[in-house]
Amino acid sequence: MTAPTPDPAGGGSTALPPPIASGLYGCCPRCGAKTLFRSFLAFADRCPACGLEFTAFNVGDGPVVFLTLGIGTLVTILALWLEFSVSPPVWVHLLLWPLVTLGMVVGSLRVAKGLLLALEFRNRAHEGRIAED
Repeated sequence: MTAPTPDPAGGGSTALPPPIASGLYGCCPRCGAKTLFRSFLAFADRCPACGLEFTAFNVGDGPVVFLTLGIGTLVTILALWLEFSVSPPVWVHLLLWPLVTLGMVVGSLRVAKGLLLALEFRNRAHEGRIAED
């Protein structure tokens, strides 16, 4: 039995690379080539290996919002823990937590953007349209 081939339109095939690979390694969601990003955070226009147009996907600000809310919650909990257990001076908080937050958001943004693009491809997500009668 042969392995199913990836559907060029996206979705449905087990031969597609796992979505997390797009975030962690920059793999194209269709062919698996490491061509998703042209720089650390910017998507390439298309995959040179299979021709998939990455510009057709709209990742937008979704990853930033989720990361900021999640990491903001984590940093707040850590700041409260540090304050109540060690009671450092205020300047320690002012120096430490903005840097930690920025580092965590930027460090995980590439993974989140790649994952979201791969999930859009796999699930054939498109803008909603109202069908005309």
